[in-house]
Amino acid sequence: MSSPPSEFRRARRPEQVEARRRAILATARETLLERSLAEVSLRELSDRVGLAKSNVLRYFDSREAIFLEVLETEWSSWLDALEGEGEGEGEGEGEGEGEGESGEGAEADGGSGGPYAVEIRFATSVADTLCVRPLLCELISAMAGVLERNISIGFARDFKQRAAAHTDRLAALVRTRLPQLDETAAGHFAGAVFVITAGMWPYVNPTEAVATVTAEMGYPTAAEAFPLQLREGFITHLIGLTARAAS
Repeated sequence: MSSPPSEFRRARRPEQVEARRRAILATARETLLERSLAEVSLRELSDRVGLAKSNVLRYFDSREAIFLEVLETEWSSWLDALEGEGEGEGEGEGEGEGEGESGEGAEADGGSGGPYAVEIRFATSVADTLCVRPLLCELISAMAGVLERNISIGFARDFKQRAAAHTDRLAALVRTRLPQLDETAAGHFAGAVFVITAGMWPYVNPTEAVATVTAEMGYPTAAEAFPLQLREGFITHLIGLTARAAS
């Protein structure tokens, strides 16, 4: 790989520093689109961006901090898309929709009528917009158990504040679509979206042996099952919150 221009290597001015940070993050994202998170080392990222590892670490705490920055960007982009999914829907349409027998109308077809129709549509939209973002799903699954294990307290403070703002943004969207839910319930669902996704995603890319056995048992592939399971998990959780709010 050719060496970067000398002006880029020095990065003395604020705009040069920011350009270097953007280049590192862009390289990290591109690399993650090619291979799994576990396969990407700091050395490889450094080589691909044309810097020594020590230089990369001048701009980010660690390899993990780089990937958390990518996660934060992907998270924001996903929320933009999710908000766009609901444009044109009338506010308050969820009021009164949660009444009825528990579980009734919970099929994931998002039909326009029946008990919990709004909950089903919204939870399905959340799941479907996540399913088309495998990079985001992978980073979510690695956030607590891997990526947050090797960062400084200063970076942790900044990242968790931004993460909380994104969670609050999702909770606010929940309340817009389902005003019968209070802030606590909406926040609970927003947090559960991350937990459910993180729990399910590791099964999407099984080893060859596990994939073979799963096929022998007649089960769908993990990649095929993931969208349905994610929808069902979100739908069930959101209907449960709605039913509880109505009780």
